[in-house]
Amino acid sequence: MSTHYFSDTIVLTGRTLRHVTRSLDTIITTAITPIAMMLLFVYVFGGAIDTGSVRYIDYMLPGILLITIASGVSYTAFRLFTDMKSGVFERLESMPIARSGLLWAHVLTSLVANLISLAIVVGVAVLMGFRSGAAVPAWLAVAGILFLFILALTWIAVIPGLSATSVEGASAFSYPLIFLPFISSAFVPTETMPGPVRWFAEQQPVTSIVNAIRALFAGGPAGDDSWIALAWCVGILVVAYGFAMLTYRRKTS
Repeated sequence: MSTHYFSDTIVLTGRTLRHVTRSLDTIITTAITPIAMMLLFVYVFGGAIDTGSVRYIDYMLPGILLITIASGVSYTAFRLFTDMKSGVFERLESMPIARSGLLWAHVLTSLVANLISLAIVVGVAVLMGFRSGAAVPAWLAVAGILFLFILALTWIAVIPGLSATSVEGASAFSYPLIFLPFISSAFVPTETMPGPVRWFAEQQPVTSIVNAIRALFAGGPAGDDSWIALAWCVGILVVAYGFAMLTYRRKTS
C-alpha cells in the first residue's frame, strides 16, 4: 500500500468529484424524483392520510430523505462500474498509489453528492411548509444518522458497481432500496397496515430510522428508535463494507 494513502485518496476523490460537477444533472435527477414524490403525497394523498396533530409534510420528510439517498447511490454504482469497464483500476495498479484509493474516492464522492441532494430536498420541503422545532444538537443527530445511512448504502452500491456485467445491473440494485420506505412508517402509520405487512414494516430498518429522524425534527426525544436506527446503520455498514472489500480483492487480484 502507498505510504501516501490519504493524499492519494484526496487526489482521486478530486477526480471523481470533477466528474460529478461536470454532470450536475445527476444530482438534480437524484433530487427530482423524491421532490416529485413529496409533491404528490403532500398535495394529492396527504389529505386522506391521518397523522394526528403532525402536518403531513413534517411526517413524511424523513422517508423522502432516505429515498433520496437510495436514489443517489445508484449513480455511485454506475460510476464505479464505468471505471471498472474502462480499465481505470488496471492502470492504477501500475502506479505507486494506494490500490483502494479509487474505491474510497467513489465513496467520498457519494457522500458529497448525496449531501447536496439532501440539502436541495430539504430546501424544497421548507418552501412547502416543513418546519422543525429541533435544536442544534438534534439537527446534528439527524445529520449523523443520514451520514451513516449514506455510508451504509454506498458500500452496498460498491458491490454491484464492482461485480455487475451491465450498466443496468449496476444500477438496478437500488430499486428495492427505493421501494423499502413505502413498506414502513415513512408515509402512513404502521397501525393502518394489515397484520403481516405491519409486522414487516415495524421490524425493518427504515421504520426505526424514519421514526428517530421524525422525533428529532419535532424537537422531542427519539427514545429507543435512535439507538435501534444507529445499530441498523452501523450493522449494515459493517456487513456491506466487508462484502465490498471481498468483492474488490477478487476483482483486482
